[in-house]
Amino acid sequence: MPPSRIGPFPRSPQWNPGAKGARRCPRPTGAPAIVSVVHGRMSAMGVSANALQAMIDGLADVRSESVRDYTAFSVHGTRFGYHWPRTATVGLKQTLSEQAALVAERPEVFEVQFTAGGFGWVVVHLEGIDADEFEELLYEAWRLSAPGELAEAHPFTPAGPR
Repeated sequence: MPPSRIGPFPRSPQWNPGAKGARRCPRPTGAPAIVSVVHGRMSAMGVSANALQAMIDGLADVRSESVRDYTAFSVHGTRFGYHWPRTATVGLKQTLSEQAALVAERPEVFEVQFTAGGFGWVVVHLEGIDADEFEELLYEAWRLSAPGELAEAHPFTPAGPR
């Protein structure tokens, strides 16, 4: 079976809910939500499309471009992320070492997407990550693409309790 195509990059079929042989298992009804302790407090896992958009809106000079299956995010003409609503995934630009560390640490949440220009892109499954950690990864993707002066003028500041 050829890999499914979602957006501009190949994706593995196990995370495409519509693909034959998909292995995605939703949380049973009534099961407790997964929680995580980040920055000394507990938070529910999962980032909604609305939360993602609010985080994007908080970054400076971001341009969004929606096409048929995904939305691409750029800063000053350089891409740093993609969102595929149908699969609730986001592709983010990271350093090669960060890409390797994320995928090795939690392969159920992160996948290698591709490498290009000295960067490693990762697919993030939004249901498996808490908002605080995702916000940091999103900012890092933006920072890697933003002009130095813009990144210096807009340091990372966490949104705080959600």
